[in-house]
Amino acid sequence: MTTAPVPRPAPDADDVPVLAESASAGPVRRFWAVRRIPAALLAALVLGGAGLLLYDVAAVRADRSAMAWRRELADGLATRPLDDTWVVLGAALAVVLGVWLLVLAVTPGLRAVLPMRREHADVRAGLDREAAALTLRDRVMEVSGVQSVRVKVGRGKVAVRAVSHFRALDEVRADVETVLAAGVEELGLARRPALTVRVARPPRKG
Repeated sequence: MTTAPVPRPAPDADDVPVLAESASAGPVRRFWAVRRIPAALLAALVLGGAGLLLYDVAAVRADRSAMAWRRELADGLATRPLDDTWVVLGAALAVVLGVWLLVLAVTPGLRAVLPMRREHADVRAGLDREAAALTLRDRVMEVSGVQSVRVKVGRGKVAVRAVSHFRALDEVRADVETVLAAGVEELGLARRPALTVRVARPPRKG
């Protein structure tokens, strides 16, 4: 004896769970660079200078003479006028280094990584600009009439220069713009870049 399965009632709209992807993931920000090399150089410089100064101070406290470089530096700071060339150069170098460190601290860096749309609140994704340019180049090369193409992807702009050896240039340009629009949409970038398309004939030989 067999029994037919009893169909279950369809769930109401209120019973359907809401996926996390449908919720707002928040604003998309650029990726910040770790900047290990500048941080390591600055840490090594500060550590070396502080260690050398601490050693010299400890030596003086132990009734030994101070190092020659510290005596010369102290004498120079006490006797040189403020408009001396070396004083001005040292101050300018300190200002340049300070401004450089401030710029590194307040700018995100990683200009080669384009932020992508966030489908999950706890996941961030980025796309390399060279990879994006290569992908768009392959898409444009599929357009009939395109002989060669150069694609440059910036943070807010995509510049394309194509060479067409047959078909009307206006038709090729229209097809390239259509393909690029679809290709940029498939990249999933957080901010849609502006498109600049130029189509020309190949240079004549001879």
